[in-house]
Amino acid sequence: MSEEPLRGAERLGGKLFVVATPLGNLSDITYRAVETLKSVDFIAAEDTRTSSVLLKHYGISKPMLSFHSHSGASRSQEIVGRLSGGATAALITDAGTPGISDPGYVLVRDAIDAGIEVIPIPGPTALIAALSSSGLRMDRFLFEGFLPLKKGRQKKLQSLASETRTIIFYESPHRIEKTLRELAGPFGDRRCVVARELTKIHETFYRGTLSEVSGTIGSGEKRGEFVIVVEGAEK
Repeated sequence: MSEEPLRGAERLGGKLFVVATPLGNLSDITYRAVETLKSVDFIAAEDTRTSSVLLKHYGISKPMLSFHSHSGASRSQEIVGRLSGGATAALITDAGTPGISDPGYVLVRDAIDAGIEVIPIPGPTALIAALSSSGLRMDRFLFEGFLPLKKGRQKKLQSLASETRTIIFYESPHRIEKTLRELAGPFGDRRCVVARELTKIHETFYRGTLSEVSGTIGSGEKRGEFVIVVEGAEK
């Protein structure tokens, strides 16, 4: 593979590449992402075991170190220190674009503060994949990620009840039914689309009102990750 993404990197000093990786289907990675992962000096991964599957698939053998929500400030500074010394690194998450519902932004922020050049290598993002196939309005939307587990949860839902933009949430299989029921309280029984296991073998879209989708999911498969796309309130 060509090393075009890093041309001049050694001469100019270290760089941090923020590399989007597939949500599930390994074929969704871009040529540029593969070239970048093959060219950098090391890879910072949310979970090295998960990422090793992708790297092995594309014949990429690079040193990896973990960078996740429990890494702490010292790990970020360790990486920034290596970048400041002229090394090049790729930041990847388990699936999708780093920094979205994961701590990747911390490393990006620290690298920028240290004067390191940060270069995005765009690609898959679960929220955009779900929204693009939802059939709901896409011109304006609000991404909320995961709702608070307990404290502030109902207050957050109430604050979103009058939001006119399409709203997107992430949710785990253990809480998907509960969340859909709770949304129907302040939101009313408005239209929604729930995407499960995007790009994977068991990719499924549930469409209907919040109550209808909640009932369908309640009687079906609840494994995998879910993206909830909810119609905005009427203006």
